[in-house]
Amino acid sequence: MNGLRWGLIGASTIAAEHMIDAFRANGGEVTAIMSANPERAAQYAVKHGIAKSTSTLKELVDAKEVDAVYVSTTNELHRDQVFAAAAAGKHVLCEKPLALTLTDARAMVVECRKHGVVMGTNHHLRNAATHRAMRETIKAGRIGKPLFARVFHSVYLPPHLQGWRIQRPEAGGGVMLDITVHDADTLRFVLDDEPTSVVAMTSHSGMSKAGLEDGAMGVIRFSSGLLAQFHDGFTTKYAITGFEVHGDEGSLISRDCMTQAPKGDVLLRSGAGEELLKLDQEKLYVRSVRLFQAAVDGRGAPSATGEDGVKSLSVALSASEAARSGVATPIDLTM
Repeated sequence: MNGLRWGLIGASTIAAEHMIDAFRANGGEVTAIMSANPERAAQYAVKHGIAKSTSTLKELVDAKEVDAVYVSTTNELHRDQVFAAAAAGKHVLCEKPLALTLTDARAMVVECRKHGVVMGTNHHLRNAATHRAMRETIKAGRIGKPLFARVFHSVYLPPHLQGWRIQRPEAGGGVMLDITVHDADTLRFVLDDEPTSVVAMTSHSGMSKAGLEDGAMGVIRFSSGLLAQFHDGFTTKYAITGFEVHGDEGSLISRDCMTQAPKGDVLLRSGAGEELLKLDQEKLYVRSVRLFQAAVDGRGAPSATGEDGVKSLSVALSASEAARSGVATPIDLTM
């Protein structure tokens, strides 16, 4: 299959800014768009050159001109939409977090497996050249045994993206389900290690409403014993993002890397001195779609699978519970 025909479930900003171009860059077509608001669906279709618009989920997933769907609605809607797509035989690329509960997220993976469709989670950061280079350098033994990691992922959430993320707990708002899930997936990918427990605290700086957190810090313990610190936020206009891994023989220090753009650098520091790693830059979402498409064609797996999405959600939910309880909380990675 040279290119998939995509149906969009959700007339979202991320689809408009990143995913439509990524589908087309891989030889795919966007053939249909579904939004609960028919006027929004129609306007979105005209603006982005999409032939078909609908406000009915069944009409989109049953469309013969759709091979795969991209789900980018609010988080509480993902489960039923993925179920409908899988039952219709459509492959599924779903935004993170997959759902609001582990039970629902696991059920989504099982449902896609039952119907024989490929499921991916749109965790874009594992596609970054910076993180791929860090993973390869660690695997090559160049920093020895990894001991500690740090993620700086506190940004400023622009007004056009605030909305439900800071206002609706029932939709999965708050910084943990929006950003900490990304940290969890990126840490798992770079370290090739699994998290076991987490401690955390949250903050409320005035942006978020209804008790939702707009800042968080915490520490995740991994199965190897490594400790990983994370700092996430919606309210820091001038912060820079970063990712560090420190081993007993060297350190990897990356800056400006927790982003949707193909940028950033990685510095390796060791007894041999300092070295900027060579990076194979590629648009993150373009790579994600390319690997998803290859998986549909029977060649490999999506960049982040449905199972990866379940595990990142589990970290975020455990971090939220740890912040509420004030005690270290185990992370359940069972499927």
